[in-house]
Amino acid sequence: MTVIDPLGSVGRSPLVRISAPVPQPHPGYFAKIEALGLGGLKARSALSMLQGAHRRGELREGARIVESTSGTLGIGLAYVAQSMGHPITLVVDCELEPPMRNLLRALGATLEIVHEPHPDGGWQRARLDTLHHILACESTAFWPNQYDNPDNAAGYRGLPDEIVTDLAAVGVERAEVLVCSVGTGGHSSGVGGRLRQLWPELRIIGVDALGSAIFGQPATHRVMRGLGSSVHPGNVRYAMFDEVHWVGPREAVNACRALARGGFHTGGWSTGAAATVAGWAASQWKGAVVTIFPDGPDRYLSTIFDDHWCDQRALLEPPRTTPHEIDDCRDHTLCWTRCQSVIAPDVATTVWTGAAG
Repeated sequence: MTVIDPLGSVGRSPLVRISAPVPQPHPGYFAKIEALGLGGLKARSALSMLQGAHRRGELREGARIVESTSGTLGIGLAYVAQSMGHPITLVVDCELEPPMRNLLRALGATLEIVHEPHPDGGWQRARLDTLHHILACESTAFWPNQYDNPDNAAGYRGLPDEIVTDLAAVGVERAEVLVCSVGTGGHSSGVGGRLRQLWPELRIIGVDALGSAIFGQPATHRVMRGLGSSVHPGNVRYAMFDEVHWVGPREAVNACRALARGGFHTGGWSTGAAATVAGWAASQWKGAVVTIFPDGPDRYLSTIFDDHWCDQRALLEPPRTTPHEIDDCRDHTLCWTRCQSVIAPDVATTVWTGAAG
């Protein structure tokens, strides 16, 4: 009988070919289905961050781990923390779906739920404020700080090697385009950086959400959770991207539903946004296009896959099939938009640290 080490089995997700005609017919692209990997996409970074903290002596044996999350990282952290013998407190907000709250609690996490967004930094800043209050009250607790921790990106170094191996198995020597959703910047930096080393001519496309501040747009309320950010994570490697797309919820909903009907591999906001841009990219370039589907559909059954919920928000109306084009990332946009000039936002700080001032 073979005994499986749960932490040693993190990752190893399948690479599949997607042909669902989203946002328009295309010749197909390859997608890493991270929902089918043990612990999900974020278990890769969670394992890297906690093991790195152990090696440096920052995380004591049995110490509590505290992190802010919109959901997906929480699953990975809970999975890894419990396996390593650490209690975990996750700071979430009241918009987190009840089924996801139940799942995180089932995985052994304690939830601190924030009920009011910060007037400037929204839910993300409000969660971070609460997180710092917890850290001040529990001196031995450890904050992985997914936004600025280089171990976050390092946790994805195995993923690009899996992509190379899987492509070679179907006779594809290299990819021409990589499409990556961007939140904390972890998986886009880890995967993109490694693949660019192997394939210097690789075109890397970042996928953000409307209302996200990562690439220079003003931060506004975002319908799409788990994609984008109201702060500027230090893990985002701006110089790596050849272009960025801001995708709207209507495009993401259409993509997720079309993938479910015609591809049998679907997911949530990040997956729908990545699929929208990957399908578009596959229609623009002749070489292989690769993307990552970060999550599965389970937590979105009462939102993306609920007709009434979507209809109330006009998300079932026909989406755009091509992006609007702008020349400067700071040009305000209200629809799926593409910019081929990516620069780091001119900001003095990245993630809120809790310091005065």
